[in-house]
Amino acid sequence: MRITSCGVTDVGLKRGHNEDNFLINEELHLFVVADGMGGHVGGEYASAIAVNTVEEIVTSMELHEELPHEEDDPVEVTREKLRYAIRLAGRRIFEKAEEEPEFHGMGTTSVALLVDEGNAYIAHVGDSRLYMQRDGQIEQVTEDHSLVNEKVKAGLITKEEAKNHKMRNVITRSLGYQEDVEVDVEVRAVRRGDQFLICSDGLSGLVEDHEMGEHMTAHSPQEAARRLVELACERGGDDNITIIITRVDEVP
Repeated sequence: MRITSCGVTDVGLKRGHNEDNFLINEELHLFVVADGMGGHVGGEYASAIAVNTVEEIVTSMELHEELPHEEDDPVEVTREKLRYAIRLAGRRIFEKAEEEPEFHGMGTTSVALLVDEGNAYIAHVGDSRLYMQRDGQIEQVTEDHSLVNEKVKAGLITKEEAKNHKMRNVITRSLGYQEDVEVDVEVRAVRRGDQFLICSDGLSGLVEDHEMGEHMTAHSPQEAARRLVELACERGGDDNITIIITRVDEVP
């Protein structure tokens, strides 16, 4: 399998430091974005723990007692390993915050994409997002774990109202605030030409889905990522902005 990828992170225009972290491991076809919370030291540290832990577990692929046995369905095994990696990251962040007062209250979102054996494994916690583009059509694959999304699902507000809601930054699920956390995992078959975009809400809060898709269609992953970050900054850049774009160039 051959994949072209690019990652960019920018502090934005309103923040004094960047609490986002991202990972591109081209050998594993592993891509992670984490948006930290809890102040400069805490947020940055939490997001770093998240990306490092996911890479560590996926690299080792060691079975854990919570995981299926090797003779089980390989798709299910890989799905559960990725889920376990993110849950372990959350546990490590929680334990560090319990041990050291200066890290109390830190947490992070996390979105991980692992492309393996013709499948895309997508795991996430929080309101950072993953989009998939196929045949020129872009789709948000992940569902925000946020208060405004809960209100949208309940029919209390519209999607348009959610964009400017005063509680739009309140998330309902994250890594680190509890010892364990539920992780959403989805598996999609991939084919040549598919593209994935992973981003923190510093991008998705200011750039429309269709605009992301248009840039991904018109430009290389590198150029599309650069232009989308610039667009978010032009519209205020009120948060850290992190984006990874991957394109599947060849499938075995």
